[in-house]
Amino acid sequence: MKGLNILLSVLMILFAYFQMNDPDPYGWVFIYLSTAVVCGFAFFDKYYLPFITTALSISLLWTASLLPDFYQWIVNGADSIVGSMKAKEPHIELTREFLGLIIISGILYFQYKQARKSLVK
Repeated sequence: MKGLNILLSVLMILFAYFQMNDPDPYGWVFIYLSTAVVCGFAFFDKYYLPFITTALSISLLWTASLLPDFYQWIVNGADSIVGSMKAKEPHIELTREFLGLIIISGILYFQYKQARKSLVK
């Protein structure tokens, strides 16, 4: 588990770094770095449940806000979202963001469950 936590932490830091070129980097850098911090602390078996819960809530709310665009992508025939880094349609970029947030939410939910288990010990 420690190996997974350090890998996720390093990946999230790299993702935050690469978001600096994005037109809207601040929210992305925040959520990626928050996830990196949670995974980094989990590496040391340290969990701060209020922080994890807040980050998870933010990621889930952000994901929900992109759900209409994800739906639009599906309705439009689910075009390839990996063909080019420059999205031709706005819903393609927002679909990428939606899927990224699903991954972040999954990681944060996993850490939330680990944190809850550590409280029971």
